[in-house]
This record gives sequence, structure tokens and C-alpha cells, in this order.
Amino acid sequence: MRIRIVDAFTDRPFAGNPAGVVLLDGDGFPDAGWLQHVAAEVNLAETAFAHRLGPGADAGWALRWFTPATEVDLCGHATLATAHVLHTTGTATGTVRFTTRGGVLTAVTGDDGVITLDFPTAPLTAVDVPPELPEALGARPLSAHDTGPAVGDLLVELPGERAVRDLAPDFRALARLGHRGVIATAAAGDPSAGYDFVSRFFGPAVGIDEDPVTGSAHTALAPFWSARLGREELTGLQASARTGLVRTALRGERTLLSGGAVTVIDGELLTAPD
Repeated sequence: MRIRIVDAFTDRPFAGNPAGVVLLDGDGFPDAGWLQHVAAEVNLAETAFAHRLGPGADAGWALRWFTPATEVDLCGHATLATAHVLHTTGTATGTVRFTTRGGVLTAVTGDDGVITLDFPTAPLTAVDVPPELPEALGARPLSAHDTGPAVGDLLVELPGERAVRDLAPDFRALARLGHRGVIATAAAGDPSAGYDFVSRFFGPAVGIDEDPVTGSAHTALAPFWSARLGREELTGLQASARTGLVRTALRGERTLLSGGAVTVIDGELLTAPD
């Protein structure tokens, strides 16, 4: 079967967030152990596995995501990468619906190749900053918010863009906090630079020390910054080494995430499931 590596939330190769994408034959998933082995071999933040669903299903495709260490409930960039593969190979056209552990998700590809995902908005709850967080993160947050069970992250606001860019966390300490990951964010230092806020995502608890561009985190970043900036449509820059832009549009209980994608590797997976 074919396996592809797609850079998501970017319009150029070797930027954004790379994801593995495997379109499976048949009408079911192989054993989860095999899926996990493939994801560990690919060794990217996420590898997506998808198969067609039959008539009468509430979506056209079933989709699962695996980090090198575990299966996750929600992933934006690997969903965008899967939609890109379906569109560019002619396997699917128009709106694509995926059934996932995070509910039914949709992806629409525009004429310009930009893909818009429809995801559930993360519910934000203000919480106390965990006492061990400043030392683990290497900075003292202004505030902290729980992002709900679907996302499972801790979102923390820092004093400014430079504070986010300069972070050098203790990953082992972050992994002990009990969250899927930590989202560090701040308002853009220069609003004329083409983005409204910056973020970085650290997920050592799920095998990802730093994720280059995290779509699911933007389902929390969108309501957080929309409330502060007074606009429903914003652009976030994830300030990792690769960088990537995520355009967000808050629609109540749903958040639209938009970005481009580029296929950089198209190969053959030689080891089939048992």
C-alpha cells in the first residue's frame, strides 16, 4: 500500500507539520498494534490511517491518528494531510467527512488548494497555574486554562511573543503534569506581521517533545484569542523551528481551521498487516 508524507499548514515543503498518511484497502482497520508499529517507524508527530465507509454511514471515511507512542483522540494537521491526499489523488472530491474518535469531522478543499477543517471548539476553563509549571516550562504564565477532555491540553498565556519563542522547557517535567500537552501562547508582537498570536506546543506525555504545528490546539487558541481581540477570524503562527500558519474562524461550538499542504514523499509500505 502507498504511504505518503505530507507537510501540513504550509504552502512549501519542509515547513509546517509533517504527517504520515496511509489509505487502507478494505472496510476496516488492521490490528491497532500494527498501526502503532507503522507510526513508530514513520516517527513523525502523527501518522493517519483512513479507510472508506460503506453506504449508509454518517461519513465517507474512517480516520485514526497515532503518534510514535500512542493513539490520540483528535489531530488537526494529520486530518488536513489526509484530506490533501484524497483531493490530490482524485480519491475524493468536494466535502470529505471523517468519522473519528473526536466525532465526525469535515474537510473542504478550495480551488486554491487551501483546506478548511470543521472541528469542535474546545471548552476553556480557567485554572490555577500548577505550582511546578513555571520551572518545567521555563517561564511564569499570566494565566492557565484547561481545554476540556477532547483536546486534553493546558493552555498558558505568556507575557509576549518573545517569551514564547525563547522557551526551552524541561520535557520530562512537563510530561508529569497530567495533560496531553502544554500550549504556550502570546499576542503577536507586531500585528502587521500577518498573524494575530503565536503559540508553541509541547507534548512529551504522548511522545512529542515539540509539535511543529498543532491544529487541534487551535480549537482552544481560537476562542481564547477571539475573546481578547474581539474578532472571530484570526491567524495563528506556531513558532516552532519549522513554523506554520493556521487561519481560524470561530463559529460557536465549531472552529474552522484552514491551511495548505504539500506532499513531499510518496512511497510504498512493504510490510502488510497480518
